[in-house]
This record gives sequence, structure tokens and C-alpha cells, in this order.
Amino acid sequence: MRTQKQPFLLLVARHSVAIALCVMFVAPVLFLVLTSFMTSDQALTSQLWPTTWHAENYADAFTRAPLLRYLVNTVLYAGLATVFMLLASIPAAYGLAKLRWRGRQTMMIAIICMMMLPPQVTTVPLYLFWANAGLTGSLWPLILPMLAGDAFSIFLLRQFMLTIPDEYLDAARVDGAGEWRTLWKVIVPMARPGIAAAAMFQFFYAWNDYYGPLLYASENEQAWTVSLGLASFRTMHHVEWHLVSAATMLTILPIVVVFFFAQKAFVQGVTLTGVKG
Repeated sequence: MRTQKQPFLLLVARHSVAIALCVMFVAPVLFLVLTSFMTSDQALTSQLWPTTWHAENYADAFTRAPLLRYLVNTVLYAGLATVFMLLASIPAAYGLAKLRWRGRQTMMIAIICMMMLPPQVTTVPLYLFWANAGLTGSLWPLILPMLAGDAFSIFLLRQFMLTIPDEYLDAARVDGAGEWRTLWKVIVPMARPGIAAAAMFQFFYAWNDYYGPLLYASENEQAWTVSLGLASFRTMHHVEWHLVSAATMLTILPIVVVFFFAQKAFVQGVTLTGVKG
């Protein structure tokens, strides 16, 4: 027993920092889950464990607010923004990583500067532009700009493509493939981990985005996303914390499912991203 206990204690001691960080991250989520099954009288009291379990809180959250519509709007926003971003960012990253042309380094510096530019700086001119176009009150002002790519995604994909040997591209060109065919037949299959990482970063950002929908879609409740709808739900039901917790869990669950199925490609894409200049 002593020989078995010592390795276990040694293992705990070696990973004590990781265990402490894990507890710090898991404890709030566990508290949220337990609160979502409580009654209104028990929520946010000294009792941390539900005396009775109430799964109907999740059904009540759907009836108290149009969460399904918020979820559909968010899926459309996140999905279209991610697809548009990939269609624009992949060719841009390929041009910066594998093509030789004058001004390539200057363009890369400009993209890095765009990454550092606070979004509040461009809020007023962009809002006036979309207002004149008649698209305020919808999510299109957040989706259509992705057709021009995303600075962070271009940088991430470019760094990943730099790790792909040029010999593969030379072989494709010798076989008569053009640049577009080389991109989609050679680079894209080999850069799938980096593409998956960039797609998940964009999808998670759009799913959690609150500032953008608040700015452009706050006047039209039919276009609200889960972040905006959840904030309104919390305001309307600030006393019924068990329903607020249930609604929060319903908005978190899709992200957890997406990350569960794509975590391997996501981690691989982040860890294999090169740092070559």
C-alpha cells in the first residue's frame, strides 16, 4: 500500500499546478450546471448541490425566450462568416507564403498592423457605410466583410503554409498544374490542420461575439444572436437564476460539441504552425 500510495502522491505533486488550474476552470462550469437544475429558491444560496433536480428548467428557458431563433441566427452568422473567411483567407495566405512578388513583405506588415488595430477605431465609419447601404438591423454587416478575409486568419494560415516544402509545389507545376490547381489540390489537403484551426478560431469568435450584434442588430430582435439574446434574457429574468443558468448551458453546449469533434485538428493546427518569416 505504501509503494502504491507514494507514486500517486508523487504524480499529484508533479502535476499540482495543472490540477489547480483544471479545478479553477472546471469549478465555474460545474457550478453553472448544478444551478441550472435547482429551483428559484435554492439558486445562489449556500446550498451548492440541488436538493431536487429540475430538468424542466431547460424547457422553461425555451418558452420564456426565443432561444431557438437566437441559436439559428448565431449558426448562420458563425457558419457563413467562417466559410467566407476561408474562401478569402486561404488564397491570400498562399500568395504571401508561396508566391514571389514585389511588395509581399510590405503587405505582410500591413496585415500585422491590421491585427493590432482596435475595432473601435473603425466603428463609426463602418456603421455609417452599412447604414447608407440599408443593412443595419441585420447580421450582414458582420458576415459580408469576411469576403475580404481576416487578418489573423491570413497570418495563421500563412505561417502554416510556410512549413509545407516547396518541392511539392514544384512537382505539381512540372506536371502542368496552375497556381489555383496547386493551391486546391496540393496546399489545401496538406494544410487541413491549419485551416481547421483558423476556422474554429473564427467560428468561436462569431459565436461569442456580443459587440458586433449589439451594434448592428440590436434594433431588430429577429436578428439577435445567442450572446445578445442571453444578455436580454438575464435582464428580464435577473431573479430566476436557475433559468438563466439553463439558458447559458444551452448556448455553451453547441460550442463544446464542435470542439469535442474537432479538437484533434485544432490542436494539431496550432502546434504545427511554423514561425518562419
